[in-house]
Amino acid sequence: MTLISLPILLTPVKSFVSYPNHVLSRSFVSLTTKKCFKSLAKEFQNPVILKNSKKPLQFSRQTVSVAQSAIIAESPKASRYIGTWLVCCSGLVVGSVVLGGITRLTKSGLSMVDWHLFKEFPPLSREAWVLEFEKYKQFPEFKQNNPDMTLEEFKWIWHMEYGHRMWGRLVGAAFLLPAIYFWRRNMLSGPMKKRVAIFGSLVLGQGLLGWYMVKSGLVENPEPDGVARVSQYRLAAHLGMAFILYSLMLWSGLSLLVPPQKVEITKSLIKFRRFAHGTKGLIFLTAFSGAFVAGIEAGLVYNTWPKMADRWIPSDIAAFSPKWRNITENPTTTQFNHRILGETVFCAVSGLWLYSRKLHLPPRARLAVNCMFAMAIMQVSLGIFTLLYHVPKPLAASHQSGALVLLSTAIWLTHELKLLKWVPK
Repeated sequence: MTLISLPILLTPVKSFVSYPNHVLSRSFVSLTTKKCFKSLAKEFQNPVILKNSKKPLQFSRQTVSVAQSAIIAESPKASRYIGTWLVCCSGLVVGSVVLGGITRLTKSGLSMVDWHLFKEFPPLSREAWVLEFEKYKQFPEFKQNNPDMTLEEFKWIWHMEYGHRMWGRLVGAAFLLPAIYFWRRNMLSGPMKKRVAIFGSLVLGQGLLGWYMVKSGLVENPEPDGVARVSQYRLAAHLGMAFILYSLMLWSGLSLLVPPQKVEITKSLIKFRRFAHGTKGLIFLTAFSGAFVAGIEAGLVYNTWPKMADRWIPSDIAAFSPKWRNITENPTTTQFNHRILGETVFCAVSGLWLYSRKLHLPPRARLAVNCMFAMAIMQVSLGIFTLLYHVPKPLAASHQSGALVLLSTAIWLTHELKLLKWVPK
């Protein structure tokens, strides 16, 4: 018996004699083209008798299946498809956040007083609209906020909420259907399957959390100011989960679509990367605090800047008891905190941009930090004008959307810097 040499494999065949199938499967993972796999499969159509071996070397169907899956999952074409899909899904999440903000600003979120996953259709006749309006009249928002609302006005806010809900279902369908296809075609690698499972859980949780938030505004439990609204805690959770879902999808999509740029590593670059990650976290925290500002309409108090009325620190900043309630329930404190966080973000982004001028960054990283700085200027300007003009809807919606754009630039920058630690000096 003679030893058969297989140059296709990275390891000599002799070393595979005593290896079990699951170990052999790992060897196949290194094959990256279908051509290599076909050549290898042809070579092993018949049992191979190795030198000094009493047993033939055979490959199970499971081994071949694993090899095929690895080849498909690692192909550039599959990565491009999956990356594009994830980036598109993240874009749909942006649309959902923008629509949700407009729905909140127009006070439309409580117009639909029930929730059905597949049975939500607009009323098709005047009688159906009247019936829907009568259902709305039974809840606190109509009684406390809109006792003089007409049927035509109700139709408008109902369609706003309906559009937001349908967009959420669009996000779910755009994610779920391709995910099933990619999964069944073995186009997802092991780590990507875990990510897709997490994304799916977040999409489902986001829909359920949205209805849980709406339910908080339908109970007969008026706020101290006599205005029926959803819980600011549930609103913040709903917005925060949307931001997390968007961030994870965008990061994963960029990882598959954008090739890394190598650069000589230095201690300054390591510090810059840490600074960028810290700034990204601060941007997220500021956006999250904005949900509490929107939830209790804290933007309508102290419409001056830079001072709050004639004081740097307002006198009623700790008016609630116990003291911790001021952070999320006192409009003055909530606005004050959001102001401080926003100004801190602007200073941090400005410092990051100035620091970047001293470093040799790859072109895309340089562009990302420049865009981040420009967006920070725009975002803080939008925030100030939104406050000074008593929260007009176009400015307020632009300010909320701007937070997502600013976070996107931070994600882009940190993604460009993520491989620095693997690049040799």
